[in-house]
Amino acid sequence: MKKEEKGAMVAELAENFGRASIALVSEYKGMSAGESDDMRRRIRAVRGEFRVTKNTLLRLAIKDTGFAALDGQLGGPVGLILSYADPVELAKTVSSFKDLGEKFKVRGGVLDGKPLTPEEIDALASLPPREVILAQLLGLLQAPASQLVRLLNEPGSMVARVIDAIGRKAGEKAPAAASEPAAAEAGAPPVAAAGTEAPQS
Repeated sequence: MKKEEKGAMVAELAENFGRASIALVSEYKGMSAGESDDMRRRIRAVRGEFRVTKNTLLRLAIKDTGFAALDGQLGGPVGLILSYADPVELAKTVSSFKDLGEKFKVRGGVLDGKPLTPEEIDALASLPPREVILAQLLGLLQAPASQLVRLLNEPGSMVARVIDAIGRKAGEKAPAAASEPAAAEAGAPPVAAAGTEAPQS
């Protein structure tokens, strides 16, 4: 491969990672052409993409990015799966490929800069749709603080990570910030955004 071609492919991959909300690494072998086409179609239906790329190019594309943790999951023939929309929908779709058996397996992934195990991806797939999550979060923000603390202390703080990734990648305001007006109307104090401290009185 010429240096110019390699550079162009790395740049394209880096641009795709820049738009992605989640990235998964999979193993695939022995799939028929029909099974492969169906898999790609189902991934595209949730605004995702499946592509086969050399590990060396992937490592260059993810270097110094929020997806750098994928490096430890690379090696051998792998398929890269990216979502440009709701990471929960992609996780649900990928989990539905279990009927392929040993022909398709997910090694892991990265969401919001954090590595995901196959078990965590399954847990992500079990979450309700984004709209339901946001509605539930808004309700919790207006409920006693102890309920919100219990939610955010769930294993891996998966819900918080998903909401944060959805909000940032969709160009929306952070859910906590967006709910402040509603909380203020209910007489509740504003909630500080994740990673920031509440103003000192």
